[in-house]
Amino acid sequence: MENIDYITRQNIRYSQFHEVRNLFFESLSAAEQHWFFVQGHDAYVHELYVPALSSLLNGIEASLRVTLHLLNKEADQDIRDLSPYRVLSNNLISQAETAGMPVKYLAFNEETDFFANLKSEKPNRVDVGIVRLRNNICHGNIMEFVNVELGPDNAFFSPELLKPVTERVLAICADWCEALGPFRKAHGLSHFERERTSK
Repeated sequence: MENIDYITRQNIRYSQFHEVRNLFFESLSAAEQHWFFVQGHDAYVHELYVPALSSLLNGIEASLRVTLHLLNKEADQDIRDLSPYRVLSNNLISQAETAGMPVKYLAFNEETDFFANLKSEKPNRVDVGIVRLRNNICHGNIMEFVNVELGPDNAFFSPELLKPVTERVLAICADWCEALGPFRKAHGLSHFERERTSK
């Protein structure tokens, strides 16, 4: 009986997010990009917050890297010629902004200094929030999410502690992909029609 209750609960939860899942397919229409968002979404729905957050962050990185590559590639280049060294960074986001991509959607709501930090340079460079989070999570640095409410001797980490930030990143990803879709379409890249809602 417990298994049936769990399955029913998950199906209800999954159906609530079905539209967001479809948004990733419809906005990007690019398997090398949209599956990171879809699988990140699915992991979130199934309460797997570590892979959910990692996959969503990788989706942002992939969508930036691949779209920039396609915009700049020569006619005889293959998409597999994408540089493996071009990773999510202030510099990559700045290049995307220069290309006209809607990078404002990559800022957290409270991140009023997003564009100032994006332009910051060494030795005073400050990573924008999504870059800092990507660097921490994708390298296994979860220290800022460790629960210390019971004191240092009882500090602990559990994946559920990533749920709030995963939800915030999932919302960013939905806005980002919905805005990126029309940009990709305008530049002759794959994209299905989808009505835009203003942020």
